[in-house]
Amino acid sequence: MKKILLIALSSMTMLSAQVQENVEVPYIPYEIKMGKGFDTVQANCLMCHSFGYIINQGPQSRDFWAKKVDKMIVHFKAPITKEDAKTVTNYLFEQYGNGKEK
Repeated sequence: MKKILLIALSSMTMLSAQVQENVEVPYIPYEIKMGKGFDTVQANCLMCHSFGYIINQGPQSRDFWAKKVDKMIVHFKAPITKEDAKTVTNYLFEQYGNGKEK
């Protein structure tokens, strides 16, 4: 019992640590390309992660973007309809694609 109490008190002490100086979080602007389907991307993708996630993928093929959207639906349970998935894929390929289908 004493061990549990000691561990609990030790962990609480760490939670009360304070920084004595101002902490500034850097602002990183991401270039967001407007285009057909942006509203759908905003409604379906940006609710979970920043636009930087999309941009950091680099220029990719249509197949890559389709698989990425599918992964969000299947593995992460994103509530994206088939129609919206097609719109998102088209937007990503048109704005951030490399011009290749595969």
